Amino acid sequence: MSAISDFKQFILRGNVVDLAVGIVIGAGFTGVVNALVKDIITPIVGLPGKVDFKSIAFKIGPAQFLVGDFLNTVISFLILAFVVFFFVVRPVNFLMSLRKTEVAVEPTTKECPRCLSSIPAAATRCAFCTSDIPAG
Repeated sequence: MSAISDFKQFILRGNVVDLAVGIVIGAGFTGVVNALVKDIITPIVGLPGKVDFKSIAFKIGPAQFLVGDFLNTVISFLILAFVVFFFVVRPVNFLMSLRKTEVAVEPTTKECPRCLSSIPAAATRCAFCTSDIPAG
């Protein structure tokens, strides 16, 4: 196989395409969440004291610390984490739990107590060391 066909096979795998789509949608969704925090939540939180988070900053010498911008970013992250957890992780976990309808299967082999070889579950004598296997 050539390097180009290997690369084509790699790119066209389902999980690579899914990851790319997830990143693009995530980037767009991050913009929506940032706008929600900046334009709606920050003004609501600032209503009682008329605090605008964007304007919260302090200077030490020539350095300016934008505390309000940092708070907006933290709030955006928490909202994004909340949405991802409750609208992606929880539903996927629920759907995966529905698929876990495993039927208990009796083992077909057991271990010989003497030589620890794998033997059929119904065996009464070990095929490897010829010792008698107790019932049970």
